[in-house]
Amino acid sequence: MADKVLIYSRFPKTMMARFAERFELLDTGGKPAREVFSADELGGIRAMLTAGGSPLGAEAMDLFPKLGAIVCYGTGYDGVDLKAAAARKIAVGHSPGANAASVADIAMTLMLATTRRILVADQYVRSGDWAASKQSPMMRPQAGMPGRRIGVYGMGEIGRKIAARCAAFESEVGYFSRSKYELPYQYFSSLEALADWCSVLMIAVRAGAETQGVVNADILKRLGADGYVVNISRGSVIDEKALVAALSDKTIAGAGLDVFEKEPHAPDALTALPNVVFAPHIGGHTLESHVAMQTCVLANLTAFFEGKALPHAVKSA
Repeated sequence: MADKVLIYSRFPKTMMARFAERFELLDTGGKPAREVFSADELGGIRAMLTAGGSPLGAEAMDLFPKLGAIVCYGTGYDGVDLKAAAARKIAVGHSPGANAASVADIAMTLMLATTRRILVADQYVRSGDWAASKQSPMMRPQAGMPGRRIGVYGMGEIGRKIAARCAAFESEVGYFSRSKYELPYQYFSSLEALADWCSVLMIAVRAGAETQGVVNADILKRLGADGYVVNISRGSVIDEKALVAALSDKTIAGAGLDVFEKEPHAPDALTALPNVVFAPHIGGHTLESHVAMQTCVLANLTAFFEGKALPHAVKSA
């Protein structure tokens, strides 16, 4: 009989196909587990698969008395209460670095689209204004990449790939993270110092309680009127109200966002702004990344059911 795995978050069925070949999946469809399955069914669950950003705290864990493993699909695990999991001897796994290249690519895409005003240029062509030689202040020359100062906040797998890509564009690269590394980039001892130095702040830090709203009004002001912010981390890292204010009053020039405080993000004051480029949290959404993340999930679940340590365990769990 195949081992049972609870699908705690909502995932497209196509993304679960590889797991269904190996395990018996109990899919909640993103609904509360108690609404979909009986207490007896939940009582026997030993492993679950979740999206890292989905809230999963002590109360939810207690619904599964035999739960021994929480496996996150993707790199993030910020929704999981690691202390609660550790107290219950529940192993937590993820897919470290599996989508790093794809996320770094979308970071660069958002930065270039924002700083070079690609959406504005697209509309300039579509509207006929270009053909009519209609002047537009939004089409004035912008600063290019050579010599531009790019600040990377967070120097994990994704941050390093972003930094390498920026360096290839002949930009100066600086970074701030909890640790200083032997890297060919300038290290700054604080986020404030990095924001003072750079003209584009690339947010690649791992989300958590300590980074909640850390990119606030002060950090945005330090970027200056020609500054940009690009976020491919988690929406929680930016104070969204402060960001709307900074973009509205031109405290900063623009932003590129793949993540938001609340997802999916409905049209509001933020999406109404013309100096922002948006993506619907698709940083790691490439064929290669999904294969790599699924491989990590399979390795974690297989090891757990074989009584072994998770090969891709969250280190702080």
